[in-house]
Amino acid sequence: MLRIGWFSTGRGEGSQKLLRAAVEAIRDGSLDAEISFVFSNRESGQFPATDTFFAQVRDYGIPLIECSDQRFRREHGGEVARSGQPLPPWRRAYDEAVAGMLRPYSWDIGMLAGYMLISTEPLFSLRPLLNLHPAAPGQPSGTWQQVTWEIIRRHTAHGGVRVHLVTETLDEGPIVTYCTYPLGGPNIDLLWRAVEARGVDEVRATDGGANALFQEIRRRGAARELPLVVETLRALAGGRLRLEGERILTADDTKVVGGYDLTPEIERALASAVGA
Repeated sequence: MLRIGWFSTGRGEGSQKLLRAAVEAIRDGSLDAEISFVFSNRESGQFPATDTFFAQVRDYGIPLIECSDQRFRREHGGEVARSGQPLPPWRRAYDEAVAGMLRPYSWDIGMLAGYMLISTEPLFSLRPLLNLHPAAPGQPSGTWQQVTWEIIRRHTAHGGVRVHLVTETLDEGPIVTYCTYPLGGPNIDLLWRAVEARGVDEVRATDGGANALFQEIRRRGAARELPLVVETLRALAGGRLRLEGERILTADDTKVVGGYDLTPEIERALASAVGA
């Protein structure tokens, strides 16, 4: 049985859906695993959406560990972490404190599912940590919004979602699994032509995230995030994949380079959900 440590900021419905998908797969017997704990970098009473997520965790009977990074920063007089700059020293101290909180629990692997903090060495050195990223291998890093605009700018023929190991380099750890999906066809081609007629910069400045092509690309990617998390955990729990340090191996000890393609499994899961 695979013992999973679940990490989530619990900001909204997406976090709830990710956890629900894993719990339902465990309960129906299709995923031979247990969730040993849920850790959040928020605390009860801090945000209403997170309180809703915490209520879900408690309803499932999963141990909940809370440690507000905002409170920790204030107590230690730390500076706010800023994009594109090195993490301030308190962030490593925070992860050291979190690591101490997790030591009493038995877990084999960590799943970052809507966890909005960059992890540092004291945390990712404890156990392998998996992170979800809304791009196929070779596609850009960044937030899902940044990735989507870059896909549009490049007029990429396909999008994707990947699960990678957390390392010191943000979003660039070894890819464990991935899936891809096409960004062509009669319906979406019309959306591409509309953007090309106006120019990407104008569309981004004027429409922003309300643009129809932007929304359609995000819809296709988001639909595959939940099944990819579950199928990745299933592959690890069933022994189809295993992790040795930063190496990803198949059951016959073949080294996986560039990620293990789960596209067929993800598309079957989507087709099954539509037909249910």
